[in-house]
Amino acid sequence: MARERDTDACPGALQVHQAADGALVRVRLPGGSISAAQLAALAGVATEFGSGTLELTARGNVQVRGITDVTAVAAAVAGAGLLPSPTHERVRNIVASPLSGRLGGEADVRGWVSELDAAICAEPGLAELGGRFWFAIDDGRADVSGLGADVGVHALGDGVAMVVTGRDTGVRLTVDEVAPALVALAVRFVEIRGKAWRVSELADPAELLPDADMSAAPFPPVTKGPVGWINQQDGRVALGAAVPLGVLPARVAEFLAAIEAPLVVTPWRSVLVCDLSEEVADTALRVLAPLGLVFDENSPWLNVSACTGSPGCAHSAADVRTDAALALHAPDAAAHRHFVGCERACGSPPAGQVLVATGQGYRLLRDQPLR
Repeated sequence: MARERDTDACPGALQVHQAADGALVRVRLPGGSISAAQLAALAGVATEFGSGTLELTARGNVQVRGITDVTAVAAAVAGAGLLPSPTHERVRNIVASPLSGRLGGEADVRGWVSELDAAICAEPGLAELGGRFWFAIDDGRADVSGLGADVGVHALGDGVAMVVTGRDTGVRLTVDEVAPALVALAVRFVEIRGKAWRVSELADPAELLPDADMSAAPFPPVTKGPVGWINQQDGRVALGAAVPLGVLPARVAEFLAAIEAPLVVTPWRSVLVCDLSEEVADTALRVLAPLGLVFDENSPWLNVSACTGSPGCAHSAADVRTDAALALHAPDAAAHRHFVGCERACGSPPAGQVLVATGQGYRLLRDQPLR
């Protein structure tokens, strides 16, 4: 759903959104990467100045609701190293294959994420890029290319494909060209966007890359991230923990941080705890599972998501998170259901059913089959 407005209302760590339950801060994590110390800092922010929970977003970012001291939170975020550019902090929306460099894929794209992040921050014109515009870097396993990012790249065995709105454009790049090419596309979008905030909202998306073939079918969407015990190719272990409805209690985040391992927040509202020995992974699993994190890839929690809903969002017609939890074991459940409080349908995945609250129940807003 296109939302035409003259100013960008997307929240960040400095420009907050005044929600029904107070100020909301959103912290960008390029590629979803976050250190244990940084997660502990955000947990402290949520406990001292917010609602006591962290919310994981569909772009691998983290937000905190109910903020009581915006200035103190901004200082804490900056102190944790999560605010490298005050002018560009809302446009650092980069999703990448979460297991890249640890298991599978055609290339280790973690360095590509860092290079793109630095290039975005170094381009003055991209301070005008909307906070809803996002980039995808797929390591070739086709897990994030189908999520509908505005622009991205997809690693191939013999090069890198340029992707726009989830479609292979036929344009091929070298690894060294990835960051400059993506920044150039974003700059071009700023020049032609008019009132559009996403490529899909342009009158003619092909105008972004005139020499490309935009007729290809989009990459198939993926609605579940890696969950459970994952054996990395270096012999160590990653634990994939799904977070029910993306709401991570600050106390649980503190337990995750206490493992003192690299973490990745995925666009499926889950967390990867990486580079563990088998002994540490076994202990961590025994501690974390009783705290409500989900390590079962067959759990029904992986088939349901929701927007914030009431009482946090003034637009919502229902407490959609509670309703989603109540419908968890419905016998007629679809492959994936996303519950939303209004037709803006915030956070909707690219496939599955989107159910919108009416005040008297829910109606089907969209049904995009999984392929």
